[in-house]
Amino acid sequence: MAQQSSDLTTNLTRPGQSNSTGDARALYLKLFSGEMFKGFQHSTIARDLIMKRTLTNGKSLQFIYTGRTTAEYHTPGNAILGNSDGAPPVAEKTITVDDLLISSAFLYDLDETLSHYDLRSEISRKIGYALAEKYDRLIFRAIARGARQASPITKTNFVEPGGTQIRVGSTANESDAFNAGNLVTAFYDAAAAMDEKGVSGDGRVAVLNPRQYHALIQDVGSNGLINRDSQGTALQGGNGIVEIAGIKIYKSMNIPFLGKYGTKYGGTTGVTSPGNTGDFVNPALEDASGASTGINNDYGTGAEFGSVSAGLIFQREAAGCVEAIGPQVQVTSNDVSVIYQGDVILGRLAMGADYLNPAAAVELYVGATAPSAF
Repeated sequence: MAQQSSDLTTNLTRPGQSNSTGDARALYLKLFSGEMFKGFQHSTIARDLIMKRTLTNGKSLQFIYTGRTTAEYHTPGNAILGNSDGAPPVAEKTITVDDLLISSAFLYDLDETLSHYDLRSEISRKIGYALAEKYDRLIFRAIARGARQASPITKTNFVEPGGTQIRVGSTANESDAFNAGNLVTAFYDAAAAMDEKGVSGDGRVAVLNPRQYHALIQDVGSNGLINRDSQGTALQGGNGIVEIAGIKIYKSMNIPFLGKYGTKYGGTTGVTSPGNTGDFVNPALEDASGASTGINNDYGTGAEFGSVSAGLIFQREAAGCVEAIGPQVQVTSNDVSVIYQGDVILGRLAMGADYLNPAAAVELYVGATAPSAF
């Protein structure tokens, strides 16, 4: 056995310690925790586009709807005792936190030692991607569901506007969803519908399939929506489109799109697969109804969504998200690491989402029949 002496010591510089005290690996953990957060924030777009609240000391949060009231002229001498019709009507929406959403990986010490790249950072980033993907998909499903609903304010003579569904194009072909002219027309229809329904112009956005997004860029000659660079000749690479009808445009592979997530190939889409798409491009919509394990809200089943949904336009009041635990990283250490000779890297998140104001949600679809409410 090798002998060690404490008689001769040296002053160690521990680069993993914070202010030279405490856990010798503290800053190392923060390094790959930061990679998870960067992965999550880079991939999610829905989080900043809707109403988000942080929940403490409870399992759910209530959002209040207040309907409209009326105005009338006062008759001199009459007491003012409030509206005899009980206006404004009030309703509520409860959003419950779903079960803990996790993504994890076990990293064997020897594998990490032999690896020629930063394995922890790479794995942490992929964990962040996985959480962000699920987060966005649930929220976009909630918005699409809201676009199919009537208002929760149902008092007689005070019924508020509900959601909007707008057909893209006029044929039975799925290719209508990729036609830039059809999309521009749908954007203006959506803006007009939200104006008519009293939805605020602030925070209006659209989330499209990537091919829809780029089709708008290509259509510079007819829609006039594309910014050019300072020389006035070259098209900007995607960020040139700022907005249409006051609606800022985003692209995502996590929206419900023709019965898939993000895109669809073949059929009447007119879109040919680029090949080698692997297992994670255009997957079918899974069951995410309230009957599904771990889910306490209703995000619908694949069958309920159907196969004609083709994009979302909404204002931030369209949906709400409640977070009990924001995106976090946990890692095993000490005795557990010794026993298993490695660490489990765990990303976790506890959230729930649902539609709030249906009038602020617009679902684009193709074909003659709009998707049904559920």
